[in-house]
Amino acid sequence: MPTRTFGHVIVTTPDLHEPGLYLSKVDTLDSSRGTVQDFTYEDADLRSLDLADAQLITGLIAGVRSKRVGLEGLNLHGVEITRSDFGSARWSESKLTRVVFRDCKLMGAALDGLVLDDVLFENCKLDFATFDKVRATGPVVFAGCVLTEATFTDCDLSDVVFSECALRLTEFGAGRYRDADLRGNDLSRIRGVANLAKVLITPAQQADLAEALVADLDITLEDD
Repeated sequence: MPTRTFGHVIVTTPDLHEPGLYLSKVDTLDSSRGTVQDFTYEDADLRSLDLADAQLITGLIAGVRSKRVGLEGLNLHGVEITRSDFGSARWSESKLTRVVFRDCKLMGAALDGLVLDDVLFENCKLDFATFDKVRATGPVVFAGCVLTEATFTDCDLSDVVFSECALRLTEFGAGRYRDADLRGNDLSRIRGVANLAKVLITPAQQADLAEALVADLDITLEDD
C-alpha cells in the first residue's frame, strides 16, 4: 500500500494503480444499491450534488464542480478526490478512510461529525471552512493548505499534522490537540492559542504564539 510521511505521521493513501484493479467510468455517484465501487467520476459541472447513506469504495473523483453540495452518512474508503470544487459543502456524520483531497476547493464548507482515518488534504483551499466535532482516529495531514479564517470546534485533532499551511486567523476552539504537529507554519495570526495544550512546535515558533496570544487577549502594548 502506498504511503506518505509528514513529520511523525505516515498516511496510507489509496492505491488506484493496484495490479488487476479496473476502474469503471460512472455518470453519477448515486446508486440504487447505495454503493459505488471501483469507479472513476470525472469532469462534471453540477447544479447540485446530494448523497446520503452511501458508500464510495476504491475510486477517483476528478474535476467535479458543484454549486451546492449536501453529503450525509457517507462511507468513503480508498478514494482520491482531485481538482474538484465543492464550495460551501454541507458534509455531516460520515467516515473517511484512506482518502486524499488534492487541489480541491472546500471554501466555506461545513464539516460536521466526520471521522477521519488515513486522510490527506494536499494543496486544498479551505478558507472559512468550519470543522465541528471532527475526529481523527488515524493519521490525518493538512499539507500546503490554505485555512484562512477556518474554525475548529469540539474536534479531536490529536496527532494531526499541519505542514506548510496558511493559518491566517484560523481559530482553534475548544477540543483535543495533543501532539498535533504545527511545525513549519506561521502561527502568529492564529486564534485560540490557549486551547493548544501539548501541541508540537519549534523553539522559533514561540514568538509566533506569543504574538497570537497578545492578539487573542486584545492586549494593548504601549511604551513606558
